Amino acid sequence: MPEIGVENVFALPAIDEAPRTLTGIASARTLEILEHRRAARRPHRRGWLIRRMLLLADVAALAAAFFIAELLFGGGSGSANRFHSGLEYALLLATLPGWILLARLYGLYEQDEERTHHPTTDDVTRVFHLVTVGAWLLFAGEWLTGVAHPSLPKVIALWALAIALVTAARSGARFACRRSLAYLQNTIIVGAGDVGQNIARKLLRHPEYGINLVGFVDARPKARQDGLDHVMLLGGTGQLPGLVRMFDVERVVIAFSGDSSEETLEVVRSLNDLDVQVDIVPRLYELVSPSVKIDTLEGVPLIELPPPRLTRSSWQIKRTIDIIGALVALILTAPLFAYIAWRVKRDSPGPIFFRQTRLGQNQREFTALKFRTMKVDVDTSVHREYIERTMDPRVAPTVNGLYKLERDEAVTQSGRWLRRTSLDELPQLINVLRGDMSLVGPRPCIDYETEHFLPHHFDRFLVPAGITGLWQVTARAHATFKEALDMDVAYARGWSLGLDLRLLSRTPLQVLRRRATA
Repeated sequence: MPEIGVENVFALPAIDEAPRTLTGIASARTLEILEHRRAARRPHRRGWLIRRMLLLADVAALAAAFFIAELLFGGGSGSANRFHSGLEYALLLATLPGWILLARLYGLYEQDEERTHHPTTDDVTRVFHLVTVGAWLLFAGEWLTGVAHPSLPKVIALWALAIALVTAARSGARFACRRSLAYLQNTIIVGAGDVGQNIARKLLRHPEYGINLVGFVDARPKARQDGLDHVMLLGGTGQLPGLVRMFDVERVVIAFSGDSSEETLEVVRSLNDLDVQVDIVPRLYELVSPSVKIDTLEGVPLIELPPPRLTRSSWQIKRTIDIIGALVALILTAPLFAYIAWRVKRDSPGPIFFRQTRLGQNQREFTALKFRTMKVDVDTSVHREYIERTMDPRVAPTVNGLYKLERDEAVTQSGRWLRRTSLDELPQLINVLRGDMSLVGPRPCIDYETEHFLPHHFDRFLVPAGITGLWQVTARAHATFKEALDMDVAYARGWSLGLDLRLLSRTPLQVLRRRATA
């Protein structure tokens, strides 16, 4: 594909001409958003919408939790009990502003506007802290004021119910918001090079993020990759402020344009008065792990890249979680386990399990178990050829992601949905109990894959292989082999128990989403 030159950039209309001349420049979705905002008497953006919806969800969930706890532990229906219940309701109503203030202090209303994607699972820890503090303050208030009789069982019930209901209500609020045009953020990417186009591919793969990609801004762009031909090149970086006004842009992503750093810096500073969220890709972003921290040295931001700290006590806790989690999961999924085994046996002759030698921690070989999804004696050399091809730096990335044999004739009927839902990996819970794998970790790789590793890729063997992991939760089949490998390395170098718990909490939702599309 020939390189895009500045001479191919269309002539931009004046800002005040935008309503009449945007057709052919902007996508249909961008035009729809702009028309919606112009038609509204008071056009609202994502921040306005999501903050109010989350606030309503929190208040409704807290009231419901209190009402259910009162029903369970209210102590009867006499007039005295009704009187005390009324006082407790009044006390809850009086303390609601305090709950909301605590929620704001915990940052529970700003993340959706500031982050590209903020799943409800990322709120769980802060919701836990919020409800714990709020419930015990309510209990202390009842006890100190004497306006009601505090009941410890009722407070504990309120605490547990509030955590569950607030989390569920927030998830419902976000689902409702995503159905509104006001939730969509018009976004421009500064830089149409490899990094900028890679970000564009990732954003386009996830419509649930609510990002409407208006186009690229770059004076010296590269040829666009497959799947990005429809994304417009809007002009040079100097035109960015005008484009922000024209398209009512809410988010700008800085991703290495062809302009100098000084030019880009000056343009970004000009956005300060335009109410725009700016996201900056760091120069050495490949080294940044999921648990990265940012420090400042007299105004200079420093991205901290500490060495992996894999202490014995942390490993013992991780191993304990693995054993308990695998046992509980095997018990809960026993009926599903039996059904899948029956389906595998019914669809094609051969063993129920597929056994393959994989590499785990410290490159130790072990036999990984999966439900068999292919016919017996199938040539798997095509997978090796794919690995060799995708690791070739001369090959441009595609939108297809990791290699999947979902439509191959060698895949059985049950194998197709097992692969799409990742339920073929269920027997790996046995590997976890054996100590071969962990619940969370890098994908267990095949030995010939290491032939194409760069030296830093071997850092993935610092930790045990896992059933789920960073790329499985965040990118899944959309990731190329190299991208998945880089995310495995990032996980290994930035490993923490907190990261494991976050990934575990997000895994069931990912499985349910795959089952819904299977």
